[in-house]
Amino acid sequence: MKKLYYAAVVYAVLGLGFGLFFREYTKAHDFTGFTQLAVMHTHLLALGMLVMLIVLALEKVFELSKTKWFNLFFWHYNAGLLLTVAMMLVVGMRDVAGQTSTPMLDGIAGLGHVVITVSLIFFFVGVGKRLKSQA
Repeated sequence: MKKLYYAAVVYAVLGLGFGLFFREYTKAHDFTGFTQLAVMHTHLLALGMLVMLIVLALEKVFELSKTKWFNLFFWHYNAGLLLTVAMMLVVGMRDVAGQTSTPMLDGIAGLGHVVITVSLIFFFVGVGKRLKSQA
C-alpha cells in the first residue's frame, strides 16, 4: 500500500511542478498557442495521482496485491504513464520552439498508451480474481 501512496505523492509533485513549468516556459518564450505542455499537469494529476489514490482505496478493500496481477499492473501502468508524459514534454517543447512532431515521436507516445492499456487489462483481471476469492 505504501508504494501506491508514494506514487500518488510523486505524481502530485510532478503534476504541480509541470503546471508551473508550462506557465513559466511558455511565458519566457512568448508562446501563446496550444502545446502539449498545457495538458501535462492534468495528465499527471488525473492519471497519476488520482488513479493511484483510487487503486489505494481498492487495495484497502480487496487486497489487490495478493494477486500476481497487481505488480504487473503497477509497474506497467507507471512505465506507460511516464513514457506518455515524457513524450508530451518533448512534443510540447518542440511546439514552443516552432517545430512539428514527427512520426517517430508520435509512435513512441502511442507505445506509452498501449502499455497503459495492457496495464489496465492486468488491473481488471486482478480485481476479478480478488472478487472471486472473496465470494
